[in-house]
Amino acid sequence: MAEVRYISTCTVAPPASHDELTQRIELTPWDLHMLPVDYIEKGLLFVKPTPQQGKEKKDVINLLKTSLSHTLHHFFPFAGRLATRLHDDNTTSFFIDCNGAGAEFIHASADITMASILDPIYVPRIVHSFFPLNGVINFQGKFQPLLAVQVTELIDGIFIGCSVNHTVSDGTSFWHFFNSWSEICRGGADHISRPPILKRWFLDDTQFPIRLHVSNDEQFTRRYTPPLLEERVFHFTPEKIAGLKAKAKAESGRDRISSLQALLGHIWRSVTRVRCLDPDLEISYRLLIGTRSKLHPPLPEEYFGNMVQVGMATAKAGELLEGGLGWAAGLLNEVVMSHTDAVVRESLESWVKNPKLLTVDGVIGASYGLITGSSPRFNVYGNDFGWGRPVAVRSGAANKFDGKLTVFPGQEEGSVDIEACLLPQTLRSMADDAEFMHAVTI
Repeated sequence: MAEVRYISTCTVAPPASHDELTQRIELTPWDLHMLPVDYIEKGLLFVKPTPQQGKEKKDVINLLKTSLSHTLHHFFPFAGRLATRLHDDNTTSFFIDCNGAGAEFIHASADITMASILDPIYVPRIVHSFFPLNGVINFQGKFQPLLAVQVTELIDGIFIGCSVNHTVSDGTSFWHFFNSWSEICRGGADHISRPPILKRWFLDDTQFPIRLHVSNDEQFTRRYTPPLLEERVFHFTPEKIAGLKAKAKAESGRDRISSLQALLGHIWRSVTRVRCLDPDLEISYRLLIGTRSKLHPPLPEEYFGNMVQVGMATAKAGELLEGGLGWAAGLLNEVVMSHTDAVVRESLESWVKNPKLLTVDGVIGASYGLITGSSPRFNVYGNDFGWGRPVAVRSGAANKFDGKLTVFPGQEEGSVDIEACLLPQTLRSMADDAEFMHAVTI
């Protein structure tokens, strides 16, 4: 079996000004509750650039390093480290120390082809080796890079994997960074079309620094050991998604059901069906809901940081299957619609009074639950570094457990890819579920 060979590791720092190097960024409740979980790990697969494109191997690596440095000038919090301050009442506050310590850049190679990644039914485990900082949790950003990049050369391709500290950035900001990096690399200049807004948003100026009771570092230690899992990417065309949406709206009588809610409802019912659960067992579906647009006035997409809240739908297994697609999608729609400006602000106020940190143990605590992260709206396939658009997107091993679903846009406009992380027997049974597979394109 092929293995990843590590060629070189270096630190890439921004050409930052003195003001940036002395800046301190306080963390919001949405940032802080990510402390005990893993980094974000997402990456893109490209066809290997050719000499005819003016891109030699050495030139590509140097170009990626140089453009990363220029990108960090705009996203300089990624070049810092987490820091803490102990207060007189034995509480601890966290912040980003923008000290310019830099990001990690790894150059690696693997003797495999793109087809060996794309063709198998299940995502090959070697893909997890395309990401740096595996097993590192966000709390460790005090002494680990907040951003690490690994560029892995394949026989006929190149994979660019990024791992970022989740207290610094959510998925929206992650892809904003990725888009900006590819824009600088492609264009050869150090300016970007969408500069990030780095000032953190708080309900009021008296809310920070937020103080946490941290007894010791042990409370941030990972306790969850996942069972043997497999990952499969299911592809849904625009036509199939439109059919699911029309069916869900007709069955439920709700005009506001979105395409994604219909698609996730379809998956929820299939997973529940093939798990053969007790009809009276209560199951859950957690959605990571972006809150930039929920606020009044809304925050722009360029806001840099975490603006994500967890919403949860619950149902008995039997009710979910008997109720049909419209009922399942309607439950998810209710969760999303319930996250109004007032609810978002109230939850923030409540969190500051009684902080609760997100843990994988807590997420999987619900019986046979599902959780969906990421978004089909992210600009994934617009990341052209100068030798063409990516051919695929994959995620690493971080934050994976039985029931984790990651949503990506497909290559075709309007299509969606769902990366499902489940027990092997569940994925095998889903492949035999005719109702589910009718909407899947192989």
